Amino acid sequence: MKIIFTLLWVYLWITPINSQDNKVDSNSPGKKLRVGEEIVYLVKYLFFELGEVRLKITDSNIENGDTIYKSIAYIDSYEGVPFVDLHQIYESYFNQNQIPILFKGTVFGESDTSITQYTFNRKIKSVRVYRGKSDLSETWVDSTAYLESDHQDGLSIFYFARMRTGQNRSYNIPCFVNEKSENTIINYSDERYTIKIKAIDYEVDCVKLEGKTDFVSIFGLTGAFEGWFSNDSYAVPILAKMKVIIGNITLELIDWNKNEWIPPKYTALNRK
Repeated sequence: MKIIFTLLWVYLWITPINSQDNKVDSNSPGKKLRVGEEIVYLVKYLFFELGEVRLKITDSNIENGDTIYKSIAYIDSYEGVPFVDLHQIYESYFNQNQIPILFKGTVFGESDTSITQYTFNRKIKSVRVYRGKSDLSETWVDSTAYLESDHQDGLSIFYFARMRTGQNRSYNIPCFVNEKSENTIINYSDERYTIKIKAIDYEVDCVKLEGKTDFVSIFGLTGAFEGWFSNDSYAVPILAKMKVIIGNITLELIDWNKNEWIPPKYTALNRK
């Protein structure tokens, strides 16, 4: 159950294949991030509601001419769910192209709290990896990995993917997982889809991405995944389906800053 619930993202960075050019990809035209954004998802396995994932963009600053965003994700199981008492926090600092600078994961256990921290250095193409107890009383990993290209962390990829929706392209993805590089594929589509969820009383205008990975990430993702994002400048994920080691989970949008974003209503006649 913990493997199912802790799944969110793969550590990866996207470079295009079968695309119109060989340039490093940037944000899709018109896409934007909002400081203060908060979106909440219900995590379900079969008919069981396991808990919630809450994501926020809390700040942005200019550093050396680059806009640096701070994002944070809270993962919490519901009280009373059998065999699950899970509370985790992930933080990521990334630039306007969602290339990460710093990632930190905090896992709260029954007796202690552990942290994982990745510090990326683009100049020397390296990432410093630290894992240990949060009070620094024990260090389990303290090493440096050298990479041939930029790599995403587990949270920045969420925003990286959002800012590139609405394309009709496929991507080959180098992934930094468990201190080594792996690969996966993501396919974007510019087709429009209708998605209906409980929190919205109409069909939402969406675009889709789907992909597959052949390895097991640190969050348990292995195999196929797909997601539907609002077909607007904010590209808010509405619904996601993912395969993990022992089955499939669903993440469904249940709450957001309602005074700042209105989900786009699907009105076209040619529905999918």
